[in-house]
Amino acid sequence: MCGIVSSVSRIIGGAGKGRRLKTAGGDVTRPTGARVRQSLFDILAPRIPGCRFLDAFAGGGGVGLEALSRGAARVVLIDRSASAVEAARENARVLTPAGGEVQVFRQDARTALAALADEGRQFDVVYLDPPYDSDLYEPLLELLGDRLLAPAGVAVAEHFHKRALAERIGALVRTRQKRVGDHCLSFYSRGAERELPAADDAPGGDEKDAE
Repeated sequence: MCGIVSSVSRIIGGAGKGRRLKTAGGDVTRPTGARVRQSLFDILAPRIPGCRFLDAFAGGGGVGLEALSRGAARVVLIDRSASAVEAARENARVLTPAGGEVQVFRQDARTALAALADEGRQFDVVYLDPPYDSDLYEPLLELLGDRLLAPAGVAVAEHFHKRALAERIGALVRTRQKRVGDHCLSFYSRGAERELPAADDAPGGDEKDAE
């Protein structure tokens, strides 16, 4: 199919484990690697079953569909690339028989999130993975804290480890930070106290909880 290439990327857990995912051709997206996805879902595991999951820079949908495979009730995937959205829709068709509902929108993230907020939608887990040099992290996290994130929800921003994000952004407070190689996952909730590291998050090497 035009604009889509087969990928070695697979669903790594849940009902769809082992399913191949397709990605957009070229360099229009930067799929989240398997190590980062594994770390992300190890941390989010208690929150995923039955959750409402939003991925605002979805590419081919790998992160959101991983959540679907692991029991998310509803997944919303957003990307502005036509080829990425085409890949996400094809991947969703393969995964939805495992259960859950998927919506895919071709739209700019800022516009899409504002429209979802205007509809009164809320999400339990939101994943933000814009281009690493993007200036969208702070305004989108602020919007999430104001309107889109459920009261007990969590927003996760993936960013380059040298691209610092503030501990407080709008109504959100960073509760945790996980470094995986050059990538960093920052977890934000509404005014929550800092979470304690999980037992398997011992410091050391290139995969650790950051202070």
